[in-house]
Amino acid sequence: MAARMQGKVAFVTGGGSGIGAATASRLAQEGATVVVCGRRREPLDEVVAGIVAAGGK
Repeated sequence: MAARMQGKVAFVTGGGSGIGAATASRLAQEGATVVVCGRRREPLDEVVAGIVAAGGK
């Protein structure tokens, strides 16, 4: 896992689907602590669960 974002915090808007969800996941893979926001909680919960399951924050 690359760690170029280690120690950084990323705030992703529209993180519940599409490009926002993909960006949030990628930033977490790169080591960032990711904060996601969006209109509906359910899709956000799914994205967060995926990030946490992969070892991200």
